[in-house]
Amino acid sequence: MNKIEHMQSLFNPKGVVVVGASTHPGKFGFVALHSILNSGFEGPIYATNTDEASILGIQTVKDLRSVPPSVVDFAMICVPALAIPETLIDASRIGIKAVFIVSGGYRESGMDGLKAESDLAKLSEELGIVIAGPNGQGFVSTPSKLCSQIVAPYPPAGNIAIASQSGNILSTFMNLARFHNIGISRGVSTGNQTCLGTAEYISYFAEDSATDVIVSYLEGFPDGRAFYESIREASKVKPVIVVRGGTSPEGAKAASSHTGSLATDDRIFRGMVKQAGAFLAFDPLTAFDLAATFATQPLPAGKNTLVLTSAGGWGVLTADAISNSDLNLLDLPDDLMHSIDEYLPPRWSRSNPVDLAGGETRETIPTLIDLVLSHVAVNSLIFLGLGIQGNIARSYSESEYLDDGMRRIIKFHESQEEKYVSALVGGSAEQGKPVLVASELGIADPNNPAVRALRGNNWFCHSSAVSAVTALAALERYSRFRN
Repeated sequence: MNKIEHMQSLFNPKGVVVVGASTHPGKFGFVALHSILNSGFEGPIYATNTDEASILGIQTVKDLRSVPPSVVDFAMICVPALAIPETLIDASRIGIKAVFIVSGGYRESGMDGLKAESDLAKLSEELGIVIAGPNGQGFVSTPSKLCSQIVAPYPPAGNIAIASQSGNILSTFMNLARFHNIGISRGVSTGNQTCLGTAEYISYFAEDSATDVIVSYLEGFPDGRAFYESIREASKVKPVIVVRGGTSPEGAKAASSHTGSLATDDRIFRGMVKQAGAFLAFDPLTAFDLAATFATQPLPAGKNTLVLTSAGGWGVLTADAISNSDLNLLDLPDDLMHSIDEYLPPRWSRSNPVDLAGGETRETIPTLIDLVLSHVAVNSLIFLGLGIQGNIARSYSESEYLDDGMRRIIKFHESQEEKYVSALVGGSAEQGKPVLVASELGIADPNNPAVRALRGNNWFCHSSAVSAVTALAALERYSRFRN
């Protein structure tokens, strides 16, 4: 059985069936069917229910033997573990090539569960059906408009693929994708990895035309060599970000009870990830920061970084972060310094970071963005201070003294923020250089007009300068790796 080929029926099925659909909104079998219907999947949808009840407008059938053959090739299975062998046999008879098993009660539950899981793996091979899970929450595949999950978050479509051994960690990534409007292509809860392991998912994502960035959360893996080979090969064409759980004795114990995983030596694991050209993150938020940056930014041609800031303190912290990274805080070339002189008052910093020193006019920031990005010595730009004028607009809009004059200023400040975002996004596209924005307003005030404009452009806003520098350093490292 070619597992990668059969995974097409998982992520791009022609038709789906929910096995064990329920009339109760609190049951997995109801949630899974609702998620599939609500995400807009356009192929045929069937559901089985022993009472043949009508659920969410779907007339269910008693069992898989009542589903026409060759119409569906994927099944979302929400029945108890004891019923699964018979379910798989029935599934093979109607042409199903891939299933996701939600049910637990396998390796994570002890020796009897381990035996049941071993039998499940053998049956999978005999029937020619790839199994995702068991003991998982499901998956999403936005190119197919498919959300086959027992939890709710359905992210915007995008180019980040995620394989997570924890369903809740997968939800974390998808919730962040919704918040930042940075989209997902595929996202799967790998569960116990009985048939499909993390290595297979990464290999599939590496060949997937809808995916440009790969993220993996894992607590353990059945085949360390296969995992290494998969991330090494994938890293040749796409950035791979790995989050590891179970690195401490306490965490390893928790992982064992969670998915039955056995941890490996953390030092060996770190070395393996680095040697493969992948990136190791220590929590999902950091991993998403990296993934979102890779998904939205071009790779830099070098280390030279310029920082443009409207406040000195932010620039100082960013300079510190750059000095502790592999990036280079560019010494301003004389010609660039003289060009900047034309637009800023004499008190400006005359160094990098470029502190605007309160010298902004209507066109200063867009002009300087274009000026620095077009300079041959500048490889990347970090912009600090976006959203300040939007903050002023908010304070006026909340004022009990609001009048027509203040309303005009509100509109002006909001339009300026949108103009800055347009200059940043457009400048990056025109020059082919990464432009990273950092502002706490990205999380402190998602309704700030600058933050809204960034989200509207599918552009990521880092919550801190340190996050931006860390992500930019990863871009630069990957650029060197690829070249």
